[in-house]
Amino acid sequence: MSKKKKPRMEFRYYQMPAGSPILALLGQKWAQTYGRDIDYLHFHNYLEIGYCYEGRGGMTLGEQELRFSGGQFTIIPKNYPHTTNSDPGTISKWEYLFIDVEGFLREIYQGVGNTKRIDRMIYRINSSAVLKNVADSKHIARMIRGLLDVMREKRELYLDEAKGILLALLVNIARENTIEEVNLDDSEEEDIKTATLVSHALDYITLHFMEPLRIEDLANWCHISETHFRRVFSAYMKMSPLEYINLVRIQTACEYLKKTDSPIADIAHKCGFSTLSTFNRNFKQTMGVSPHEWRKRPENYEQQLLKFEIHSEEGW
Repeated sequence: MSKKKKPRMEFRYYQMPAGSPILALLGQKWAQTYGRDIDYLHFHNYLEIGYCYEGRGGMTLGEQELRFSGGQFTIIPKNYPHTTNSDPGTISKWEYLFIDVEGFLREIYQGVGNTKRIDRMIYRINSSAVLKNVADSKHIARMIRGLLDVMREKRELYLDEAKGILLALLVNIARENTIEEVNLDDSEEEDIKTATLVSHALDYITLHFMEPLRIEDLANWCHISETHFRRVFSAYMKMSPLEYINLVRIQTACEYLKKTDSPIADIAHKCGFSTLSTFNRNFKQTMGVSPHEWRKRPENYEQQLLKFEIHSEEGW
C-alpha cells in the first residue's frame, strides 16, 4: 500500500521595507480571481491584514471554511495556514498590509521594562484569525482603511502617521482577542514562551543572515541548547532553521538580481553563502532555475519563491 502524500503547504516570505514595520500591497494588481489552480494552504512570516472591497468566494482559516464578500476584512496571524478562492468567473478586489508586530511593539515600548506584558500583547494579537464585516467592527475597519490610504498617498511624514494608526490598530486587535490574563494554564504559558523564543530567533536571522550564521549561534542567542532550539523552531515554523535561513538568503538574492547588475558571485557573498557553488545549488533548488537564468527573466520566475515545499527533519 503506497504511503499517502502529505498535503502541501506554502511558506510565503516577505521582506519589510527598510525602516518600516509595514509592507502594503495596493492597487489594481490585487483585483483578480484568487485561488486559480491552487488547492493548498499557505502561511506568512508576518501578520496579514486584508481588506475586501468587492467580490465573493470561499476562505479557509485554519480549520474554518468561510464565505467572503466585499465589505469585509481579515486579520491573520503569522504562521497561520489560510487561503482565498474567488467564486469561478468572478474578480475579487483586495488590498493587504503585512505587519512586523513584534519588531514594531518592541521598538515602541523599548525601555518600558515590562517585557512579559509586551509578550502577552503580541500573543493576543497572534492568537486567532478572523474574517469580519466592516459594519460589525467599524472602528477597526476605519483604522485599516486609514492605514491603507496613508501608505498609498505617502505624503510628508507618512510613516510617522502610519505608525500612530498602527499602534492604535494593534491595541484594538489585542483587546478584541481576549484571553485570560491572570490565570493562564501551563500550555498557554508555554505557547507564549515558544512564540517569543522563535520571534527572537527570526529577528536575529534578519540581522545576521548575511554572515556565516550557525544554528549554535541562534541557540545561544535564545539561551537554550542547540538540540532543543532545533526541535522548537522546526515544530513552530514547520521547517528547519537552516531551511529558513536559506529561504531568507535566496529572497534577498532575488532582490539583488532584479535591481542591480552586481556579479552573481558578489551577490552570493552579500547574502551569506560561503561559496558560489553553494549559492547556485540552493538557488536552483528553491527557484527551479539558476541565478543567471532567473536574472534574465525574473518576471517568469519570481513566483517560484512562493512554491517552497515545506518540510522539516527531526534533529535539525
